[in-house]
Amino acid sequence: MSARERPVVALVTDAIYPYFRGGKELRYHEVAQRLARRADVHVCTMKWWTGPAEHRDGAVTFRAVSRLHAMYSGDRRSYREAFLFAFACLRLLWFRFDVVEADQFPNFHIFTLRVVTWLKRKRLTVTWHEVWGPTYWREYLGWLGRVGWLVEWLAIRVPDQLIAASPQTADRLREILGDRASIAVVPNGIDLAGIRDSYPDGARVDLVTVGRLLPHKNVDMLLECVALLHAEGLPVTCRVIGDGPQRAALHTRAKDLGIAHAVDFRHDVWEQKDVYALMKAARVAVFPTAREGFGIAVLEAIACCLPVVTTAAPDNLARHLVERSAFGVVCDPSVSAIAAAVRRVLAEEDEAADRPAAQEAWLAEHGWDAAADQVAKVLGI
Repeated sequence: MSARERPVVALVTDAIYPYFRGGKELRYHEVAQRLARRADVHVCTMKWWTGPAEHRDGAVTFRAVSRLHAMYSGDRRSYREAFLFAFACLRLLWFRFDVVEADQFPNFHIFTLRVVTWLKRKRLTVTWHEVWGPTYWREYLGWLGRVGWLVEWLAIRVPDQLIAASPQTADRLREILGDRASIAVVPNGIDLAGIRDSYPDGARVDLVTVGRLLPHKNVDMLLECVALLHAEGLPVTCRVIGDGPQRAALHTRAKDLGIAHAVDFRHDVWEQKDVYALMKAARVAVFPTAREGFGIAVLEAIACCLPVVTTAAPDNLARHLVERSAFGVVCDPSVSAIAAAVRRVLAEEDEAADRPAAQEAWLAEHGWDAAADQVAKVLGI
């Protein structure tokens, strides 16, 4: 097939790796590079880079449909950025494409893309990472949460095809749309070989967590857990890998709790291999998150052969991954319960210090090649 005959895929997302680091950004990065083996892939996004509005990274072309806008206003996503990015997506009317696949967030652009794809007679596929639902919207926005839920409820109905990032998200989507809805399940992947071939960093710690420093990640609960264990005579050390709006508040909280000396904040980690090395230098991974649509960092921790402690919060879908792990613990979403689970796991680790460090067999389901192949099948390329 000649280059002109290759299908053109427009992947639409406001945030991209490595400028913005999170699970969905990593997913698009890995899947786009693999889709480019069979199609011309254009990632349509904000202008995160300097220089021309269009540039290539490997086999993938990045197109800026808007200038860069701040994604957060305080701890919450910016309405302004969501509206401006949605309006900018009208530029796809002048771009030739065969397939559009869009990120769920921040919802408003889905309506714009519906107009674009209707006019151009193309199908619209959207990847849904997590269903927020009315309860979480109320917690997030107060009385305005009704509006937020209405927008999400409508946006779910707009695409021709949905891709759910986990079986649990697919179940929640079907509760809204019915069993006949067109929903494909394509779980996130991880770099299994890269994790297997990485070596632990020399700076060892007891506990580690990885992720964007956002309120729902509950990193403050982890700090309180560390303080509680210290008070109980177990002076654990902790490493927090990631950055985000709560960065300053978490540093202040560690000082207020008197554990700043025991917490290694790492906001400077840019390469995945460095994340793996730092994770492997810990004894236990802890994720106190209240909400997670899948949990790539959780899956990576399991692949690093770490016992993982997470919470049974209803919207924490990463708990399903931890339940599959032979060494995972799911506990109540409270500081005391997390501390008790950590203490128990650390004791078990001391007793099983010679446990072989081998990736669990079921992780083979979660390679990025498999995820990209499934996405390609859904998009028909």
